[in-house]
Amino acid sequence: MTNSPAAAPGDAAGGPVPPPASATELPPSVGAFHYTRYKPWTPPLEHDGVEPGRHPVVIAGGGPVGMALALGLANHGVRCVILEADDTVCVGSRAACISRRSLEIMERLGVLPDFMAKGLPWTGGRSFYKTAEVFRFEMPHDARQKLPPMINLEQYYAEHYLLEEIFRRNEATPGLIDIRWGTELTGLAQDNEGVTLDVRNAEGSYRLHGQWLAACDGGQSFVRKAMGLALEGTGYEGRYVIIDIELHSGHPTERRAWFDPPWNPGSTVLMHRQPDDIWRIDYQLRPGQSTEEALQPAAVAEFVQRHLDAIGEGHLLWKTVWTSVYRAGAMTLDSYRHGRVVFAGNAAHAMPIFGVRGLNSGFDDADNLAWKLAFVARGLSGASLLDAYSQERIEAFHVNAENAMRSTEFMSPPSRGFDLLREAALSLSEAHRGIAQLINPRQTQAVRYAASPLSSPGDELPAGPLPGEAMPEQQLERGHLTDWIAPTFTLLVLRPDVALLPAADIVRAQQGALPFVVRTIASPGIAGVDAHASADVFEALGAQDGAVYLLRPDGHVAARWRRLPPGALQPALERAAALEPLSA
Repeated sequence: MTNSPAAAPGDAAGGPVPPPASATELPPSVGAFHYTRYKPWTPPLEHDGVEPGRHPVVIAGGGPVGMALALGLANHGVRCVILEADDTVCVGSRAACISRRSLEIMERLGVLPDFMAKGLPWTGGRSFYKTAEVFRFEMPHDARQKLPPMINLEQYYAEHYLLEEIFRRNEATPGLIDIRWGTELTGLAQDNEGVTLDVRNAEGSYRLHGQWLAACDGGQSFVRKAMGLALEGTGYEGRYVIIDIELHSGHPTERRAWFDPPWNPGSTVLMHRQPDDIWRIDYQLRPGQSTEEALQPAAVAEFVQRHLDAIGEGHLLWKTVWTSVYRAGAMTLDSYRHGRVVFAGNAAHAMPIFGVRGLNSGFDDADNLAWKLAFVARGLSGASLLDAYSQERIEAFHVNAENAMRSTEFMSPPSRGFDLLREAALSLSEAHRGIAQLINPRQTQAVRYAASPLSSPGDELPAGPLPGEAMPEQQLERGHLTDWIAPTFTLLVLRPDVALLPAADIVRAQQGALPFVVRTIASPGIAGVDAHASADVFEALGAQDGAVYLLRPDGHVAARWRRLPPGALQPALERAAALEPLSA
């Protein structure tokens, strides 16, 4: 076995901590992935070491959330600067499960083909108690969907594909996304006009100014600490060692979990297949086990071999490629906006790994924030739109945290009482399938912003997404519904032959400053529309007799009507873009 890059122990607020970067050596290649080291760059400076001008947006952190936010801003023509302290993409698989909702976001950012070409789709998994299979789950997946419910893709690939799209955008529009590698943020101040940032790289230190600062600098966020802010919530004592191994196994892509296995009694073991024959193994440390000792190469090798022997693959050659350790926590800031600074991803919140809500929540943050920050930076909306970002994403945190904490308490019982309940559920689950539902990992899915101040009242429909919900995918006669949902405000008119529109209101919206399009979907045979759909689609969306949805640039419903009343569209648009004072 070979020694592998190892991360320092993580905490509940931040998760795994990346290994310290070497100034000279590249991280070793993993499978087909080869690292690139990017040189720092210093812009032309004035005599006092200050970069002239003021950037519309500065993003602290060039990980997946920061790059996704930058591409989302670019979709709206807003330039930004990314400050990334490291000079490579991340080391280790880290966040490796990408949800369907995140894939929809990646499509808007232009990287979906790369994600799908490399990622491994999967739809379900199995759970074992000792050696007996006690539960099998399947995530929602049917012919209406163009994307799988989940793919496995190591985070270094995700970052690499986002970065390649940044390069493509900059070729088309030079300087659109100015990513500055090896540049560490060392100080910040803000006033009513914007933020002033002190940074340093290998060439020296300088100062720059921005109208807005987006803190996407991870669980150990410098911005959060510099502002004296702290995550609050629940931290769990359960610790998990994370091990990536290269293993040439033919086992299918599925999530496997072993509870109290004989080869690691009193613990839980998880296993996922990833691209390039890389397998992710997470196992729970028992109370009293030393984190440092568990990460020693000999201890890692002994555990992995024991696990592979137990599942019938001990005869296969393997090697360790990365190790880390993680402690679960569900924690958040009380606000994601502090003056001219907004927070996203692990800088704003921490999620347990169970149900894969970490990076997927971060992508949702970036998707929600990008259009709002772009509108504010362009002067289309007031800053209260960013307060709506904070309110919606904190609401989403609590929804996600509730599900994740239930999974965490099952995977890592926080007390002997929880442990006894878990043992009872597991021992009965093989014979009683109803009890086995307690083992369901509750995988992530799109969250409804039920209390959003951006939603307008409309009409009751017999079905379909409510205000604040993401528009669900539907299969059309050609293609899918999300093919017609652009990162703009979209008036989705279903069965326009019966859902007649007030023409003057449509013209006013199209001529307004807000990006706005109309999309029409009708029954087969109706001419002059964008797409056709079967009766099943209209039934699923409550539009058997026609319906009209106003969708936000992130695909969530801002309002819906059976018939669009004259005079209703403009107020709904203005409310969704915070052009009027917001109320809770």
